[in-house]
Amino acid sequence: MSTPIKNRYDFVLVFDVQDGNPNGDPDAGNLPRIDPETGRGLVTDVCLKRKVRNYVQLAKSDDAGKILAGYDIYVKEKAVLGRAQVKAFNDLKISTGEVSRKEIPVKTQNELEGLEGQGKFDGIELPEGLSIEVDESGDMQFLVVAADADKKAILQWLKEEEISKEPAALIKTALKDAKPRKPTAEETERGKNKMCEDYFDIRTFGAVMSLKSAPNCGQVRGPVQMTFARSVDPIVVIEHSITRMAVATEAEAEKQSGDNRTMGRKNTVPYGLYVSHGFISAHLAAQTKFSEADLDIFWKALTDMFDHDRSAARGLMATRALIVFKHNSALGNASAHKLFELVQLKRKSDPSKPAREFADYDVVIDEASLPQGVTVDVRI
Repeated sequence: MSTPIKNRYDFVLVFDVQDGNPNGDPDAGNLPRIDPETGRGLVTDVCLKRKVRNYVQLAKSDDAGKILAGYDIYVKEKAVLGRAQVKAFNDLKISTGEVSRKEIPVKTQNELEGLEGQGKFDGIELPEGLSIEVDESGDMQFLVVAADADKKAILQWLKEEEISKEPAALIKTALKDAKPRKPTAEETERGKNKMCEDYFDIRTFGAVMSLKSAPNCGQVRGPVQMTFARSVDPIVVIEHSITRMAVATEAEAEKQSGDNRTMGRKNTVPYGLYVSHGFISAHLAAQTKFSEADLDIFWKALTDMFDHDRSAARGLMATRALIVFKHNSALGNASAHKLFELVQLKRKSDPSKPAREFADYDVVIDEASLPQGVTVDVRI
């Protein structure tokens, strides 16, 4: 990895949406997010960071789909976060505690199916932290509880799945003997540094890694932070009725006498131009080792991420401008809000008529008023 960045950056991200939903609100029927007082559209910082993560996963993978060293993603789809922390401690050869290993009696084995490293009780998949091993002879089976297993989750699983008496008793006994170990402050720091080294999004955005169910890797404040994106003008949300020429079940088909239609709703924004602001701290970058190479792929993600996030719901989305203010020092040479005030998005067309494309706006940057020690780079 290259050396950490030495300069502070502030940036403005301008993107738009046409006939799509840029960021649905699950608490409002997935309607596009909106500021109820002003009518301006919103896109959360979490949504934008998700797109950056997804882009880096694609851009930093080899032909076989394996992510290159140092560019794995900690918060990714279907991830179990604690596994990454266990892996970091294992790679550093730091003990996570005492594993519990119990021989499974022959009577209980008859209720068990499975292969080494995995298994089932009464045909039910074992939860995370619980596994079955078979010795070299293949005659003896062992129930293994990981040192860092989530005991409450396993006990809840026993209750929900109604595991039979013999296996349940064995599991409860094994749980008592599994002893997680609290890492020392020095080990936690080593674990945190390892996570920063391995995961791009931790180096970039930070993470809380003090989970109860995994070795403590502390907390990281990321050098890159972004605000919610807010539309320049108020948006209008349009609801569309849509029809699917099929049904999901035989019962629905019978009810419709073979007509087999399913009605639905789709909500879109006809057009919206959004602006998000971002900040990059050289001092925090020194702590996470966020490098020039990381910065390059981050800029690339912001400009190209919408090209790899297509869906029927998104409509047409694109980054229209990325305006980067670079300070010639780590502390910076001007307040971020003063730099952001130098960027104006103005309507070219009649403001009384609704905007329907990016050509309806001008992006104006007052470069003549740039403070000393700050340069501006306009991308796209």
